[in-house]
Amino acid sequence: MPPDKSRPVRTFLRRHPLTGFFLLAYGLSWLAWLPYMLSEDGLAVFRFRYPSVLGTSQFLGVMPGAYLGPIFSAYLMTRLLEGRPGVRRWLRAFLRWRAGARWYLLALAGVPAIMVTATFALPGAAGALSLPAAPAVLAFLPMLLVQLVTTGLAEEPGWREYALPRVQQRYGPMAGALILGPLWAGWHLPLFLTGWRMGASALGTVVEFLLFTLVLNIVVTWLFNSTRESLPVVMLFHANINNFGSVLWPAFFPAIPVLDSRYLVGLIGFGALALVIVVATRGRLGYRRMETCANAGQRYGAAADIC
Repeated sequence: MPPDKSRPVRTFLRRHPLTGFFLLAYGLSWLAWLPYMLSEDGLAVFRFRYPSVLGTSQFLGVMPGAYLGPIFSAYLMTRLLEGRPGVRRWLRAFLRWRAGARWYLLALAGVPAIMVTATFALPGAAGALSLPAAPAVLAFLPMLLVQLVTTGLAEEPGWREYALPRVQQRYGPMAGALILGPLWAGWHLPLFLTGWRMGASALGTVVEFLLFTLVLNIVVTWLFNSTRESLPVVMLFHANINNFGSVLWPAFFPAIPVLDSRYLVGLIGFGALALVIVVATRGRLGYRRMETCANAGQRYGAAADIC
């Protein structure tokens, strides 16, 4: 029988479940995004353009790589570490919707309130405020559902349900949030070379995005912990930030350039909320569970990256 050449890779992934997850999430997504980056929707190295769906090429250019990244990598690592029983436990998290109504209210109404309030910190924002037109209002709920099954589904089962508990188990909630935030942000970086964010003032926008994602991850970590790890709540929260920021926020402030201002608004609003959360929870971010190394191994896969 020929030797199993995949055994060293499997051994490495089993011993380093966090490192393995991030390598897979980055590698699979970035490889899948490469044609999009090189197309006319990006750097225009190749003379072809992705077809438009719902007015954007991102559905076909971005989403396949997004689905291959966090969610698929989490599935692969869970299957490798824990087998089918682990996959079944991981999938049950998708149905962990029972959380207090206040958390859904935060995800649905809190996000617009935070973003609109934070916008008034920008010069001239008060004079730019207007009532959204009917088409934007009517598009809000359908596009929220689209964001939920695209961005929310593609990312949160990986970053939060798989990676966050392991990062917190090893480093604690505050340090874990500060570690996962830049890794979450860095995964998006190739997309700044595409129509996803092409046209914004590059360096300034990237820096604002990195800082925004860092403070947002503190908020999402607190939300995940406080809802007893409710994946549906954090998926809805994430989806609504993207949806409100692209559908209704520009309609409320049509005179403010979206690409150059939205991350700054998010940084101001969610940065203030993150500061309140850190102070109020003394850096615990709603984290209650302190499992032993043995119990953590049973839940997250016995591996050196945890203990």
